[in-house]
Amino acid sequence: MIQTIEEKKYWDDFISSFEESDLYHTFDYHMISKGGDRPILLKYIHRECIIGLPLLIRKIPGSTFFDATSVYGYAGPLYKNISIDFDNKHFEGELLEYFISNKIIAVFSRLNPFLPLQHKVLGLIGSIEKKGPVVTIDLKKSVELQRREFARRLKGQLNKARRYCKVKKATTDEEFEDFVKIYHENMDRVNAKPMYYFDNQYFKVLAKSNGFETETLLAVHNETNEVIGASLFIYKNSVVHYHLSGTKSEYLPLMPTKLLIDEMRIKATQMGLSCFNLGGGLASANDTLLQFKSSFSKDMNDFYVWKLVVQPEIYEKLIEKSNNGTKGDFFPLYRCNGV
Repeated sequence: MIQTIEEKKYWDDFISSFEESDLYHTFDYHMISKGGDRPILLKYIHRECIIGLPLLIRKIPGSTFFDATSVYGYAGPLYKNISIDFDNKHFEGELLEYFISNKIIAVFSRLNPFLPLQHKVLGLIGSIEKKGPVVTIDLKKSVELQRREFARRLKGQLNKARRYCKVKKATTDEEFEDFVKIYHENMDRVNAKPMYYFDNQYFKVLAKSNGFETETLLAVHNETNEVIGASLFIYKNSVVHYHLSGTKSEYLPLMPTKLLIDEMRIKATQMGLSCFNLGGGLASANDTLLQFKSSFSKDMNDFYVWKLVVQPEIYEKLIEKSNNGTKGDFFPLYRCNGV
């Protein structure tokens, strides 16, 4: 049977029962990411098998139906007492029954590259598609060995940045506001989509969450004492994620973001974390962003997404109604114009 959890206490308690989970599974992260959607955590227990699947439920405009998606990041199902030989037929039946009874037509979720048995949990329920690599740094190696694996050019860039900048942790409201301003300036410069803009409240809630830890680092110019770059990192359990960053346009040649990543790498290693996830390219592409990240490490993990059409006939009618039948790869197809 599938149960739905929506209250923080029960959500947090259930998430904490799994040996492995990530910040993208937490109640707090879903609350700051929900927009107008409804966060739920699906709880499945059958014999010794336990599965938790967090989702955001969305109303489909102009209809009586709903669909589901995941938060931005690396979510997907959590699992306990599941092996490589897991038969997910019972889970599939319960999951589809839940979706149909709640008028959910389609489901999309980004998966977590550090939870390898997610594929066994979801296998043959819809489709799982590889999107591209994410770059990781193995923090179990010594700080010195990690640096030895940097690209030669990166080492020179870091040396230059350290000559001109110092790094400090953001602790005051003014310093967090500096970060937000720089981040938004960065988004303006790269013509980012609206989904990448976050208001001040988003950052404040992130910093105050008890479901995970955040670290906001600032690069401060030695001569002017001006904050010229800022990066936000989030961690839970053993994995730290490079989340958001920005650099003032006039200081781009100093590459302060690389310095901030390096400082977080050193700190996370000293804290005993095991993995630093730098993420991948824009929309999982092999682009300059991925090249920037891969200068720190050649270690890669594959990133996948899960797609499920629950009720194909209704799904096709929604596509016809939206006139989006030719935009093949977007999912769900009826939302490709932003509805």
